[in-house]
Amino acid sequence: MKRVMMDCCERNLKRPWLLLCLPILLAAAPRNARAADFCVAVNGGFGSGGTTFVGKGFIRPIRGTCKPWAGIVKTASTVVGTSTGAACMSDDGKLLTITLQTTDPEFFGNGTGVTDHVELCPLASTAGCPASSGQFDHGSFFSGPAAQVTCSTTATSIPSAHD
Repeated sequence: MKRVMMDCCERNLKRPWLLLCLPILLAAAPRNARAADFCVAVNGGFGSGGTTFVGKGFIRPIRGTCKPWAGIVKTASTVVGTSTGAACMSDDGKLLTITLQTTDPEFFGNGTGVTDHVELCPLASTAGCPASSGQFDHGSFFSGPAAQVTCSTTATSIPSAHD
């Protein structure tokens, strides 16, 4: 993909090449421009006695679609787990469901993973949120009220030394 984009940019953009290159450039630009960390705080979030899930470079799915999730979870003062899963947006755009599997052998134990099922209402107002318990994390280890929050450097950093 990168090579095709470079070929497009290096050529003299006459009409046939412009028709080929323009869709490729337009398709790639928004995806790269908006990729940022996505943070979900449970029970107040990391640093406030709770937990924060961080989707690294995560782009929220559009209505009726799902996206993969890869990132970390931070809790307590030094715990950093690795989380993977999927996030799906409802057809009407009112409910974002994120299901994650997290591991951290030093914290959870060897071979032990925990599952979280987070329901969020991405609209500006949570009034009429279709989530069964409001915005909530129904997790096997972490559980409680959940909300999308602005990511902080403290929450998104991945230190080399951690539990």
